[in-house]
Amino acid sequence: MIPQPIPGESARHTMRKSHWLVTASLVAAISACVTINVYFPAAAAEKAAAEFVDEVIGRAAEEAGATDETPKEAPRRGDLGMLFSPIGVAHAQADLEIESPQVRAIQARMAGRFRTLAPHFASGALGFTRDGHVALRDAAAVPLAARTEVKQQVAEDNRDRDAVYREIAVANGHPEWEAQIRETFAAQWIERAEPGWYYQDAGGAWQRK
Repeated sequence: MIPQPIPGESARHTMRKSHWLVTASLVAAISACVTINVYFPAAAAEKAAAEFVDEVIGRAAEEAGATDETPKEAPRRGDLGMLFSPIGVAHAQADLEIESPQVRAIQARMAGRFRTLAPHFASGALGFTRDGHVALRDAAAVPLAARTEVKQQVAEDNRDRDAVYREIAVANGHPEWEAQIRETFAAQWIERAEPGWYYQDAGGAWQRK
């Protein structure tokens, strides 16, 4: 005996198949339309810049004991915290990675050089500029015999500063962040400077901390 189809079963099967196809199409369409906007991680950049600067100017060892009592889970490389809006845009907050070998090599050079430059910051001969560089603001404060060497070291330090801002942006996959990274570092060089050192304010005028 040949089984007879149940009345209406074929129609229900066709409707279920049609519903599945529509759902799959909608999911595919939504996925294709989602745009991920990755915002510059300002807070992470400020923390990373402060740690980098402390290593260079030698403050890291002094502050090693001043840690938060509550341990925090370290952010994982490449983590993105995402918030989706109803219009198919994913807003992501990225972490900032500064552990690349290139960045660490530059940092080591800067730290070694800073031991020579530090006395000239204390004397007022050198100061931090508003764009994340070092400037010879008072050449007369440097002994004549050391003036040429100090000028050369300042030039080398500024090349390393430009390189590290660029390398951090590239290492994180966002070369367009270079200007924001420079701005963040510039603020931290000034913030972490010792009392009595000079820096440029927003208008470019020299101020003594």
